[in-house]
Amino acid sequence: MTTPSITALAAQAKTFKALHVPGNPLLLANVYDATSARIVGSLPGCRALASASYALAKTIGVEDDELTLEQNFALLKPIAAVAHELNLPFTIDIQDGYGDRLEEVIRRAITELGAVGVNLEDSFLRTGKMMDEAEALERVRRALKVAVEVGVPDFVVNARSDTFLKGGELDVSIERGKKFLDAGATTVYVFWPPVKEMVEADVKRVIDELDGRTNIQPRKVSPVQTKALTSADLAKLGTARVSVGPGLYLAAAKLLSAAANEVFAV
Repeated sequence: MTTPSITALAAQAKTFKALHVPGNPLLLANVYDATSARIVGSLPGCRALASASYALAKTIGVEDDELTLEQNFALLKPIAAVAHELNLPFTIDIQDGYGDRLEEVIRRAITELGAVGVNLEDSFLRTGKMMDEAEALERVRRALKVAVEVGVPDFVVNARSDTFLKGGELDVSIERGKKFLDAGATTVYVFWPPVKEMVEADVKRVIDELDGRTNIQPRKVSPVQTKALTSADLAKLGTARVSVGPGLYLAAAKLLSAAANEVFAV
C-alpha cells in the first residue's frame, strides 16, 4: 500500500472536516475488512470510510477490549488501501488511544495508514472506568498537536463522551462534550447505553447543546427502542455526523448464520 503524501492528506483532511455539517451530516457505514470497505466505498452516498474496533476485533476472534494496537493497525491496512484506491477520506477507531502511546498512534495513523481522523474514547477500555476530565481533554489536545506537527492541521477528532454510557447523567456527558469541542474536537459522540431507549427529545437536546457538532448512532426498533431513529431522522434533528459502529458487521454475521443454517437444514 502506498500512503498519500502529507500534502495530499492535509488537503483530504480539510475536505473531510468540511463534511461535518449540522443538519446535512456525514454518514458513515463503519467497515471491518477490505471487502466491506470496497462494497461501502463503491456506493454513491459514501463520502468517507470509517472503521469500528469492535467489528475488527471480532474478525480475528478477540473481544474489543483485547484488541492490541498492532492487531488494530494490521487489520486497518487493507481497509486503508481500499480507501486510498477510491480516494476516500479514512477515519479510524483508536479506542482509548492506547495509553501513553497516543502520540505514536496518531503519527502512525497518518503516516502509515493515511488516516485523516480518529474516534477517541474518554473511558479506559480494559477497566471500563472513566478518565479524569482533565486527562481526557488533554488527550484530545495531544492528538491534535501531533497531527499539526506531522502536517495535517485539519485532522478530525471525534471525541466520545462516555459518562452516560457508564451509568452517569446525560447532562454530564453533554458538559464534557462541550469541553472536548473547546479543546479542538470536530464532533462529540455521546454513546447511548444499549439498555436505555434513545428518546428523541433527549437526542435533540444533545445535538442542540453541542451546536449540532455531534456524532449520533441510529437505532432500530427493539425491546429497548420503541421508535426508530434513522439517519434521516438524525439529520432532521441537526447532527453533523452519523455512524453505525459494528452495525454492518453484526448484520452480516446474522445473514451468514441464516445462510449456514440453510446448508445444514436436512
